[in-house]
Amino acid sequence: MNSAKALQRILITSRHISQSLSFNQMRIQQFSIASLMCAQPKQVSDEDDVLFERIGGAGIITLNRPKALNALNLSMVRKIYPQIAEWEQDPKTTMIIMKGAGQKSFCAGGDIKSVTDAAKAGDFSAGETFFGEEYQLNYRIATCDVPYIALIDGITMGGGVGLSVHGENRICTEKTLFAMPETGIGLYPDVGGSHFLPRLSLHLGMYLALTGFRLKGRDVYKAGVATRMVDSETLPQVEKELIAMENPTHQDITDLLRRHHVECETGRDRDYLILRDREEDIKTCFIAETVEEIFENLERDGSEWALEQLATLKKMSPTSLKVTHRQLTEGSSLPLDECLEMELRISAQMLRGHDFGEGVRAQIVDKDRNPKWQPATLAEVTDEMVDSYFTMVEGVDELDLTDA
Repeated sequence: MNSAKALQRILITSRHISQSLSFNQMRIQQFSIASLMCAQPKQVSDEDDVLFERIGGAGIITLNRPKALNALNLSMVRKIYPQIAEWEQDPKTTMIIMKGAGQKSFCAGGDIKSVTDAAKAGDFSAGETFFGEEYQLNYRIATCDVPYIALIDGITMGGGVGLSVHGENRICTEKTLFAMPETGIGLYPDVGGSHFLPRLSLHLGMYLALTGFRLKGRDVYKAGVATRMVDSETLPQVEKELIAMENPTHQDITDLLRRHHVECETGRDRDYLILRDREEDIKTCFIAETVEEIFENLERDGSEWALEQLATLKKMSPTSLKVTHRQLTEGSSLPLDECLEMELRISAQMLRGHDFGEGVRAQIVDKDRNPKWQPATLAEVTDEMVDSYFTMVEGVDELDLTDA
Protein backbone atom coordinates (compact mmCIF):
# COMPACT_ATOMS: atom_id res chain seq x y z
CA MET A 1 0.00 0.00 0.00
CA ASN A 2 1.41 3.44 -0.87
CA SER A 3 1.83 6.07 1.83
CA ALA A 4 -0.93 8.31 0.47
CA LYS A 5 -3.48 5.53 0.64
CA ALA A 6 -2.30 4.54 4.11
CA LEU A 7 -2.77 8.11 5.33
CA GLN A 8 -6.17 8.22 3.65
CA ARG A 9 -7.23 5.11 5.54
CA ILE A 10 -6.06 6.57 8.84
CA LEU A 11 -8.05 9.76 8.25
CA ILE A 12 -11.19 7.81 7.36
CA THR A 13 -10.89 5.60 10.43
CA SER A 14 -10.35 8.56 12.75
CA ARG A 15 -13.71 10.03 11.73
CA HIS A 16 -15.51 7.05 13.24
CA ILE A 17 -13.64 6.69 16.53
CA SER A 18 -15.60 8.26 19.35
CA GLN A 19 -15.30 8.38 23.10
CA SER A 20 -16.67 5.68 25.37
CA LEU A 21 -20.45 5.73 25.10
CA SER A 22 -23.11 5.91 27.81
CA PHE A 23 -26.79 5.07 27.62
CA ASN A 24 -30.23 5.58 29.25
CA GLN A 25 -33.37 3.45 29.39
CA MET A 26 -35.19 2.62 26.19
CA ARG A 27 -37.94 0.65 24.52
CA ILE A 28 -37.72 -0.81 21.05
CA GLN A 29 -39.87 1.21 18.68
CA GLN A 30 -41.28 -0.33 15.55
CA PHE A 31 -40.19 1.36 12.35
CA SER A 32 -42.16 1.53 9.13
CA ILE A 33 -39.72 0.32 6.51
CA ALA A 34 -42.34 0.81 3.84
CA SER A 35 -42.53 4.54 4.53
CA LEU A 36 -38.79 4.95 5.01
CA MET A 37 -37.27 3.04 2.12
CA CYS A 38 -38.51 4.61 -1.09
CA ALA A 39 -41.96 3.11 -1.53
CA GLN A 40 -43.27 6.46 -2.75
CA PRO A 41 -43.81 7.39 -6.40
CA LYS A 42 -41.48 9.79 -8.19
CA GLN A 43 -42.57 13.41 -8.02
CA VAL A 44 -39.86 15.04 -10.08
CA SER A 45 -38.15 14.18 -13.33
CA ASP A 46 -34.73 12.52 -13.31
CA GLU A 47 -33.31 15.87 -14.41
CA ASP A 48 -34.44 17.47 -11.15
CA ASP A 49 -33.85 14.65 -8.65
CA VAL A 50 -30.65 16.30 -7.40
CA LEU A 51 -29.76 19.97 -7.62
CA PHE A 52 -26.33 21.61 -7.70
CA GLU A 53 -25.46 25.17 -6.83
CA ARG A 54 -22.17 27.00 -6.57
CA ILE A 55 -22.01 30.07 -4.29
CA GLY A 56 -18.54 31.45 -3.93
CA GLY A 57 -16.29 28.61 -2.87
CA ALA A 58 -19.18 26.44 -1.62
CA GLY A 59 -20.62 23.62 -3.70
CA ILE A 60 -24.15 22.78 -2.56
CA ILE A 61 -25.88 19.48 -3.34
CA THR A 62 -29.62 19.17 -2.66
CA LEU A 63 -31.32 15.77 -2.81
CA ASN A 64 -34.57 16.77 -4.47
CA ARG A 65 -37.16 14.02 -4.11
CA PRO A 66 -39.04 15.25 -1.01
CA LYS A 67 -42.21 13.26 -1.73
CA ALA A 68 -40.03 10.14 -1.84
CA LEU A 69 -38.21 11.26 1.31
CA ASN A 70 -35.21 12.00 -0.95
CA ALA A 71 -34.59 8.30 -1.52
CA LEU A 72 -31.38 7.74 -3.46
CA ASN A 73 -31.52 6.26 -6.96
CA LEU A 74 -28.93 5.51 -9.62
CA SER A 75 -29.70 8.71 -11.52
CA MET A 76 -28.76 10.73 -8.44
CA VAL A 77 -25.62 8.71 -7.73
CA ARG A 78 -24.40 9.26 -11.29
CA LYS A 79 -24.84 13.01 -10.99
CA ILE A 80 -23.42 13.48 -7.50
CA TYR A 81 -20.22 11.47 -7.99
CA PRO A 82 -18.75 13.47 -10.90
CA GLN A 83 -19.90 16.77 -9.40
CA ILE A 84 -18.03 16.09 -6.17
CA ALA A 85 -14.97 15.10 -8.20
CA GLU A 86 -15.19 18.30 -10.26
CA TRP A 87 -15.53 20.55 -7.23
CA GLU A 88 -12.84 18.68 -5.36
CA GLN A 89 -10.36 19.32 -8.16
CA ASP A 90 -11.21 23.02 -8.35
CA PRO A 91 -8.77 24.95 -6.11
CA LYS A 92 -11.46 27.58 -5.54
CA THR A 93 -13.73 25.08 -3.78
CA THR A 94 -13.73 25.65 -0.02
CA MET A 95 -16.44 23.18 1.03
CA ILE A 96 -19.17 20.84 -0.20
CA ILE A 97 -22.57 20.92 1.52
CA MET A 98 -25.01 18.01 1.18
CA LYS A 99 -28.64 18.46 2.23
CA GLY A 100 -32.15 17.20 1.51
CA ALA A 101 -35.16 19.08 0.15
CA GLY A 102 -38.36 19.32 2.16
CA GLN A 103 -39.08 19.24 5.88
CA LYS A 104 -39.11 15.50 6.61
CA SER A 105 -36.00 13.80 5.36
CA PHE A 106 -32.33 14.13 4.53
CA CYS A 107 -32.42 10.77 2.70
CA ALA A 108 -34.51 7.81 3.80
CA GLY A 109 -32.67 5.07 1.92
CA GLY A 110 -31.88 3.64 -1.47
CA ASP A 111 -34.00 2.60 -4.43
CA ILE A 112 -34.40 -0.99 -3.30
CA LYS A 113 -37.77 -1.72 -4.87
CA SER A 114 -36.57 -1.24 -8.44
CA VAL A 115 -33.51 -3.34 -7.62
CA THR A 116 -35.55 -6.27 -6.28
CA ASP A 117 -38.10 -5.97 -9.09
CA ALA A 118 -35.29 -6.39 -11.61
CA ALA A 119 -33.78 -9.29 -9.65
CA LYS A 120 -37.11 -11.13 -9.60
CA ALA A 121 -37.14 -10.83 -13.38
CA GLY A 122 -33.67 -12.35 -13.51
CA ASP A 123 -31.80 -9.07 -14.02
CA PHE A 124 -29.19 -8.95 -11.27
CA SER A 125 -26.97 -6.46 -13.09
CA ALA A 126 -29.31 -3.58 -12.21
CA GLY A 127 -28.76 -4.14 -8.50
CA GLU A 128 -25.06 -4.82 -8.90
CA THR A 129 -24.66 -1.58 -10.82
CA PHE A 130 -26.63 0.46 -8.30
CA PHE A 131 -24.85 -0.95 -5.25
CA GLY A 132 -21.43 -0.74 -6.89
CA GLU A 133 -21.77 2.88 -7.94
CA GLU A 134 -23.38 3.81 -4.61
CA TYR A 135 -20.41 2.35 -2.72
CA GLN A 136 -18.00 4.20 -4.99
CA LEU A 137 -19.82 7.40 -4.07
CA ASN A 138 -19.58 6.52 -0.37
CA TYR A 139 -15.82 6.15 -0.76
CA ARG A 140 -15.54 9.38 -2.76
CA ILE A 141 -17.22 11.19 0.16
CA ALA A 142 -14.94 9.53 2.70
CA THR A 143 -11.80 10.55 0.80
CA CYS A 144 -12.96 14.02 -0.23
CA ASP A 145 -10.06 16.47 -0.08
CA VAL A 146 -12.20 19.50 0.76
CA PRO A 147 -14.43 19.89 3.84
CA TYR A 148 -17.64 17.89 3.37
CA ILE A 149 -20.64 18.97 5.43
CA ALA A 150 -23.82 16.86 5.57
CA LEU A 151 -26.88 18.56 7.05
CA ILE A 152 -28.79 15.48 8.24
CA ASP A 153 -32.07 17.11 9.21
CA GLY A 154 -34.89 14.56 9.37
CA ILE A 155 -34.95 10.89 8.38
CA THR A 156 -31.47 9.53 7.68
CA MET A 157 -31.44 5.82 6.95
CA GLY A 158 -29.69 3.31 4.71
CA GLY A 159 -28.43 5.10 1.62
CA GLY A 160 -28.80 8.44 3.39
CA VAL A 161 -26.38 7.27 6.05
CA GLY A 162 -23.90 6.43 3.30
CA LEU A 163 -24.15 10.01 1.98
CA SER A 164 -23.36 11.49 5.37
CA VAL A 165 -21.56 9.33 7.91
CA HIS A 166 -18.33 9.00 5.92
CA GLY A 167 -17.98 12.77 5.61
CA GLU A 168 -15.90 14.99 7.83
CA ASN A 169 -18.85 16.97 9.26
CA ARG A 170 -22.30 15.53 10.01
CA ILE A 171 -24.74 18.01 11.52
CA CYS A 172 -27.89 16.57 13.10
CA THR A 173 -30.92 18.35 14.56
CA GLU A 174 -33.73 17.50 16.96
CA LYS A 175 -35.60 16.16 13.91
CA THR A 176 -32.90 13.68 12.88
CA LEU A 177 -33.99 10.04 12.89
CA PHE A 178 -31.19 7.54 12.28
CA ALA A 179 -31.52 3.81 11.71
CA MET A 180 -30.10 0.94 9.72
CA PRO A 181 -33.23 -1.28 9.48
CA GLU A 182 -32.03 -3.63 6.74
CA THR A 183 -32.27 -6.95 8.61
CA GLY A 184 -36.04 -6.42 8.58
CA ILE A 185 -36.12 -6.57 4.76
CA GLY A 186 -33.73 -9.46 4.30
CA LEU A 187 -30.74 -7.24 3.56
CA TYR A 188 -27.89 -6.04 5.80
CA PRO A 189 -26.48 -2.62 6.84
CA ASP A 190 -24.39 -1.75 3.80
CA VAL A 191 -23.07 1.64 2.52
CA GLY A 192 -20.03 1.14 4.73
CA GLY A 193 -21.93 -0.10 7.77
CA SER A 194 -19.22 -2.72 8.17
CA HIS A 195 -16.83 0.13 8.91
CA PHE A 196 -18.71 2.84 10.80
CA LEU A 197 -21.05 0.76 12.98
CA PRO A 198 -18.40 -1.17 14.94
CA ARG A 199 -16.48 2.09 15.36
CA LEU A 200 -19.38 3.61 17.31
CA SER A 201 -18.38 0.80 19.72
CA LEU A 202 -18.85 -2.82 18.79
CA HIS A 203 -21.70 -3.47 21.20
CA LEU A 204 -23.71 -0.41 20.12
CA GLY A 205 -22.99 -1.00 16.44
CA MET A 206 -24.02 -4.64 16.68
CA TYR A 207 -27.16 -3.72 18.56
CA LEU A 208 -28.21 -1.05 16.05
CA ALA A 209 -27.39 -3.30 13.09
CA LEU A 210 -29.26 -6.37 14.26
CA THR A 211 -32.36 -4.72 15.78
CA GLY A 212 -32.70 -1.66 13.53
CA PHE A 213 -33.18 0.49 16.63
CA ARG A 214 -33.75 4.18 15.90
CA LEU A 215 -31.71 6.99 17.35
CA LYS A 216 -33.25 10.45 17.50
CA GLY A 217 -32.01 14.00 17.92
CA ARG A 218 -29.13 14.49 20.33
CA ASP A 219 -28.70 10.73 20.64
CA VAL A 220 -27.52 10.72 17.02
CA TYR A 221 -24.73 13.06 18.07
CA LYS A 222 -23.94 11.31 21.35
CA ALA A 223 -23.64 7.97 19.57
CA GLY A 224 -21.04 9.41 17.20
CA VAL A 225 -23.16 9.22 14.05
CA ALA A 226 -23.22 13.04 13.90
CA THR A 227 -20.29 15.29 14.77
CA ARG A 228 -22.37 18.33 15.79
CA MET A 229 -25.98 19.22 16.61
CA VAL A 230 -27.91 22.43 15.93
CA ASP A 231 -31.59 23.32 16.07
CA SER A 232 -33.42 22.60 12.83
CA GLU A 233 -34.62 26.19 12.54
CA THR A 234 -30.99 27.33 12.81
CA LEU A 235 -29.73 25.29 9.85
CA PRO A 236 -30.44 27.98 7.23
CA GLN A 237 -28.38 30.45 9.25
CA VAL A 238 -25.57 27.92 9.66
CA GLU A 239 -25.53 27.32 5.92
CA LYS A 240 -25.61 31.06 5.23
CA GLU A 241 -22.61 31.66 7.49
CA LEU A 242 -20.69 28.77 5.97
CA ILE A 243 -21.24 30.06 2.45
CA ALA A 244 -20.24 33.59 3.47
CA MET A 245 -16.81 32.48 4.71
CA GLU A 246 -13.93 33.62 2.52
CA ASN A 247 -11.18 31.05 1.97
CA PRO A 248 -11.90 29.23 5.24
CA THR A 249 -9.52 26.67 6.64
CA HIS A 250 -10.72 23.37 8.02
CA GLN A 251 -10.33 24.88 11.47
CA ASP A 252 -12.44 27.91 10.56
CA ILE A 253 -15.27 25.61 9.50
CA THR A 254 -14.85 23.49 12.62
CA ASP A 255 -14.96 26.58 14.84
CA LEU A 256 -18.15 27.87 13.19
CA LEU A 257 -19.91 24.52 13.52
CA ARG A 258 -18.72 24.13 17.11
CA ARG A 259 -20.09 27.57 18.03
CA HIS A 260 -23.54 26.70 16.74
CA HIS A 261 -23.34 23.31 18.43
CA VAL A 262 -22.56 24.91 21.79
CA GLU A 263 -25.44 27.34 21.36
CA CYS A 264 -27.90 24.49 20.76
CA GLU A 265 -29.64 23.69 24.05
CA THR A 266 -32.13 21.16 22.69
CA GLY A 267 -31.78 17.82 24.46
CA ARG A 268 -29.14 19.00 26.93
CA ASP A 269 -31.53 18.41 29.82
CA ARG A 270 -30.66 14.74 29.34
CA ASP A 271 -27.08 14.80 28.18
CA TYR A 272 -26.81 11.09 27.50
CA LEU A 273 -27.89 8.41 25.08
CA ILE A 274 -31.41 7.12 25.45
CA LEU A 275 -29.89 3.65 25.81
CA ARG A 276 -27.54 4.49 28.70
CA ASP A 277 -29.16 2.43 31.42
CA ARG A 278 -28.87 -0.64 29.19
CA GLU A 279 -25.23 -0.30 28.19
CA GLU A 280 -24.02 -3.19 30.32
CA ASP A 281 -26.97 -5.33 29.21
CA ILE A 282 -26.17 -4.59 25.56
CA LYS A 283 -22.52 -5.46 26.11
CA THR A 284 -23.42 -8.67 27.91
CA CYS A 285 -26.04 -9.79 25.42
CA PHE A 286 -24.86 -8.49 22.05
CA ILE A 287 -21.13 -9.12 22.18
CA ALA A 288 -21.09 -12.81 21.34
CA GLU A 289 -19.39 -15.22 18.98
CA THR A 290 -22.64 -16.12 17.22
CA VAL A 291 -26.18 -14.83 16.77
CA GLU A 292 -27.41 -17.96 18.56
CA GLU A 293 -25.39 -16.87 21.59
CA ILE A 294 -27.05 -13.46 21.48
CA PHE A 295 -30.45 -15.17 21.55
CA GLU A 296 -29.30 -17.36 24.44
CA ASN A 297 -27.98 -14.35 26.34
CA LEU A 298 -31.29 -12.52 25.98
CA GLU A 299 -33.27 -15.60 27.05
CA ARG A 300 -30.98 -16.05 30.06
CA ASP A 301 -31.39 -12.42 31.03
CA GLY A 302 -35.17 -12.81 30.96
CA SER A 303 -35.96 -9.17 31.75
CA GLU A 304 -38.73 -7.29 29.99
CA TRP A 305 -36.09 -5.39 28.03
CA ALA A 306 -34.29 -8.58 26.96
CA LEU A 307 -37.51 -10.27 25.88
CA GLU A 308 -38.42 -7.20 23.80
CA GLN A 309 -35.09 -7.41 22.00
CA LEU A 310 -35.58 -11.13 21.45
CA ALA A 311 -39.04 -10.56 19.99
CA THR A 312 -37.63 -7.94 17.63
CA LEU A 313 -34.78 -10.16 16.47
CA LYS A 314 -37.16 -13.05 15.79
CA LYS A 315 -38.94 -10.90 13.21
CA MET A 316 -35.76 -10.34 11.24
CA SER A 317 -34.36 -12.51 8.47
CA PRO A 318 -32.24 -15.26 10.10
CA THR A 319 -29.86 -15.11 7.15
CA SER A 320 -29.54 -11.34 7.42
CA LEU A 321 -28.84 -11.59 11.15
CA LYS A 322 -26.00 -14.06 10.66
CA VAL A 323 -24.50 -12.25 7.70
CA THR A 324 -24.70 -8.92 9.55
CA HIS A 325 -23.04 -10.36 12.66
CA ARG A 326 -20.11 -11.62 10.62
CA GLN A 327 -20.01 -8.44 8.51
CA LEU A 328 -19.55 -6.19 11.56
CA THR A 329 -17.14 -8.58 13.23
CA GLU A 330 -14.87 -8.60 10.19
CA GLY A 331 -15.41 -4.93 9.40
CA SER A 332 -14.24 -3.85 12.84
CA SER A 333 -10.64 -4.46 11.77
CA LEU A 334 -10.85 -3.57 8.06
CA PRO A 335 -10.29 -0.21 6.34
CA LEU A 336 -13.29 1.34 4.59
CA ASP A 337 -12.25 0.34 1.08
CA GLU A 338 -12.04 -3.33 2.03
CA CYS A 339 -15.36 -3.07 3.87
CA LEU A 340 -17.07 -1.71 0.76
CA GLU A 341 -15.48 -4.41 -1.38
CA MET A 342 -16.80 -7.02 1.04
CA GLU A 343 -20.25 -5.44 0.96
CA LEU A 344 -20.56 -5.63 -2.82
CA ARG A 345 -19.91 -9.36 -2.57
CA ILE A 346 -22.67 -9.69 0.02
CA SER A 347 -25.07 -7.53 -2.01
CA ALA A 348 -24.49 -9.52 -5.21
CA GLN A 349 -25.28 -12.72 -3.35
CA MET A 350 -28.35 -11.29 -1.63
CA LEU A 351 -29.78 -10.15 -4.95
CA ARG A 352 -29.85 -13.84 -5.91
CA GLY A 353 -31.22 -15.04 -2.58
CA HIS A 354 -34.79 -15.32 -1.36
CA ASP A 355 -35.04 -13.03 1.64
CA PHE A 356 -34.23 -9.63 0.13
CA GLY A 357 -37.03 -9.82 -2.42
CA GLU A 358 -39.39 -11.33 0.14
CA GLY A 359 -38.64 -8.63 2.69
CA VAL A 360 -39.33 -5.87 0.19
CA ARG A 361 -42.55 -7.62 -0.83
CA ALA A 362 -43.78 -7.90 2.75
CA GLN A 363 -42.75 -4.45 3.93
CA ILE A 364 -43.08 -2.27 0.84
CA VAL A 365 -45.16 -3.90 -1.89
CA ASP A 366 -47.94 -5.92 -0.23
CA LYS A 367 -47.33 -4.38 3.21
CA ASP A 368 -48.62 -7.45 5.02
CA ARG A 369 -45.62 -7.21 7.40
CA ASN A 370 -45.40 -11.00 7.34
CA PRO A 371 -42.29 -12.06 5.43
CA LYS A 372 -41.71 -15.78 4.91
CA TRP A 373 -37.99 -16.12 5.41
CA GLN A 374 -36.07 -18.98 3.82
CA PRO A 375 -34.39 -20.45 5.81
CA ALA A 376 -36.92 -19.69 8.55
CA THR A 377 -34.71 -20.33 11.58
CA LEU A 378 -31.18 -19.57 12.70
CA ALA A 379 -30.43 -23.27 12.98
CA GLU A 380 -31.12 -23.74 9.29
CA VAL A 381 -28.64 -21.03 8.28
CA THR A 382 -25.41 -23.00 8.16
CA ASP A 383 -21.87 -21.65 8.36
CA GLU A 384 -21.39 -22.68 4.74
CA MET A 385 -24.38 -20.56 3.72
CA VAL A 386 -22.97 -17.55 5.55
CA ASP A 387 -19.54 -18.12 3.99
CA SER A 388 -21.06 -17.99 0.53
CA TYR A 389 -22.18 -14.38 1.04
CA PHE A 390 -18.58 -13.30 1.47
CA THR A 391 -17.40 -14.60 -1.90
CA MET A 392 -18.17 -12.80 -5.14
CA VAL A 393 -20.69 -14.31 -7.50
CA GLU A 394 -18.87 -15.96 -10.38
CA GLY A 395 -18.63 -13.61 -13.35
CA VAL A 396 -19.39 -10.45 -11.34
CA ASP A 397 -16.63 -7.84 -11.09
CA GLU A 398 -15.22 -6.88 -7.73
CA LEU A 399 -15.77 -3.28 -6.55
CA ASP A 400 -13.26 -0.97 -8.21
CA LEU A 401 -12.24 1.95 -5.99
CA THR A 402 -9.08 2.78 -7.96
CA ASP A 403 -10.38 6.15 -9.12
CA ALA A 404 -12.92 6.74 -6.35
